[in-house]
Amino acid sequence: MHKDPPVSKVFYRPIEAAIRWAGLLRYKQDILSAISSPRELPLTLECPRWDELRLCTDRIYDAIINQELSYGRNGITLNDEALLESDDLTVRHVDLKRWMRMHYPEHRPAFLFSRSERIAHPVITLETGQALLVERQALKADLMQCRRQMQELQERYDGLLKQSTVIPACNQCPISDRAETTYLNIIGGMLELMLSQSPSGVPYSSFRTQEAIVSAMVANHGGAMGITERTLNGKFASAKRNLRNAM
Repeated sequence: MHKDPPVSKVFYRPIEAAIRWAGLLRYKQDILSAISSPRELPLTLECPRWDELRLCTDRIYDAIINQELSYGRNGITLNDEALLESDDLTVRHVDLKRWMRMHYPEHRPAFLFSRSERIAHPVITLETGQALLVERQALKADLMQCRRQMQELQERYDGLLKQSTVIPACNQCPISDRAETTYLNIIGGMLELMLSQSPSGVPYSSFRTQEAIVSAMVANHGGAMGITERTLNGKFASAKRNLRNAM
């Protein structure tokens, strides 16, 4: 069967508009010859997307009956209720486009909207919407896991801060090379995580730079031994270098 391109007109009969809306213009003659009333369509017909065509037709007549869509005869707006049962009832292109933009903004049929308008407002299909929802749930789960990991690292970090005032003063029990490597790895991993973001683009913390972390630590714990800008920058550099070498 020959495929006709979408055709725009100045005005349409509701069944003509519904056929174009459902993307069935190639079957127009078959449809018109198989129905007895352009408003009361049969429940079934050997035609693709027949249910969609019936729905489009019902939507247009519903808008007309509820005075959401102006109508008339031969493209002349009359809004005469006597036309509701007439085969001569028509709706203007501009009125139909305005109505669809307001009540069905996700629809952009080619006979009403130009290519640029359809690109500017792409149609999101049910399948696309479901895929986006699944992706959103997966990203949400990833975010929750990252937050739990961040909380664990934060607790370890807080514990290290508490120990930082004790360990240097314990001259009788110096830190072994293994213990120092462990601490540096933990600090390096914590620092890298605080300055990075989740796969979905959500930052793990409010800090954007190492300088901001140093400033916050000095501001909140500046009285503790080792919490100085110079010492922190030095330790952080050692921690990052140690972590890179360990990977």
